[in-house]
Amino acid sequence: MKTFYRSLACMILFLVIPLSTASSFEGPLQVNNLYPIFLHADQQYLDKAAAENSMSYSLSHSSTYTVQSSGEWDLDLDMEITELNFRYKSIIKDTIEFDLDLPVLIIGGGFMDGFLESYHNTFGLPDYGRSRRPNNKFLYVVRRDGALIIDGKSGISLGDIRLALKKPLITSDGFVLSIKGDIELPVGNAKKGYGNGSLDAGLSLLLDKKITDSIITYVNFGAVFPGDVRGHEKIDLKNFYCGGLGIEADAGDGLSFLVQLQGQSSIYPQTDLLAVDRDSYLLILGGRYKTGKNNYDLSLTEDINTSGAPDFILNLTYKVNL
Repeated sequence: MKTFYRSLACMILFLVIPLSTASSFEGPLQVNNLYPIFLHADQQYLDKAAAENSMSYSLSHSSTYTVQSSGEWDLDLDMEITELNFRYKSIIKDTIEFDLDLPVLIIGGGFMDGFLESYHNTFGLPDYGRSRRPNNKFLYVVRRDGALIIDGKSGISLGDIRLALKKPLITSDGFVLSIKGDIELPVGNAKKGYGNGSLDAGLSLLLDKKITDSIITYVNFGAVFPGDVRGHEKIDLKNFYCGGLGIEADAGDGLSFLVQLQGQSSIYPQTDLLAVDRDSYLLILGGRYKTGKNNYDLSLTEDINTSGAPDFILNLTYKVNL
């Protein structure tokens, strides 16, 4: 955490540099990793370096099945999570962008197990043991050495709230480099699986680079310094690295297509569980329709490493530029 605050102090030195005009591209698809035991640890979404004034509403739905045990850990996750996220961005005094993320989480057994079972059977794909449990039956329990850490409860609750500052450092025609720092406030209930009960912080570098007039790339790289999981017992989380690469292609008539790859290192202490100890990678495919100040995004996210991520995330976002 001390490393973060030293870096944040360096970032403040750049706040007197004015912003340039933001790119006409609307930025990458801002999809959070909704893996149940990771989502509370300040999960970083891919963001553009250019600053903007905007307000957006996102609906993300995910399905997770992980039932694994080791000599020390028991991880039982069988659920669907829906996140309703309000996101507000505002440029303050032509100098710095202020961000607010306000999530509402709906956690429960869901409704998609029957469809997923048919999908796996049709294409001969493994279901990782999902078929051995009743369809749409909620399960969320984490134990260490038999001691209960998280006893997840289905329901609706406010998640951890994120505040961020973003400052472009270098701007030129088709190129923007920014630095971003954030904190995540412990609002969600840690014992029931809606938060971690501790303050989290993150710091990242953001890069936008136009390749042609119709193609732009987005690159993010950073580190997150999560607090402890303060459930029924306390678990120390590890600092972790995260990053991503996105490509947006303008197809004309307000339509664009996006491909993104996001990844992060492990967060939990060594568990000897494949679904937790390995790096996580998300592949995101989507499109955007822009009309005037309004933007409509639709995307599908796949877990390509079967570790630290939901089986899939479906996201729908409406954004209006202010």
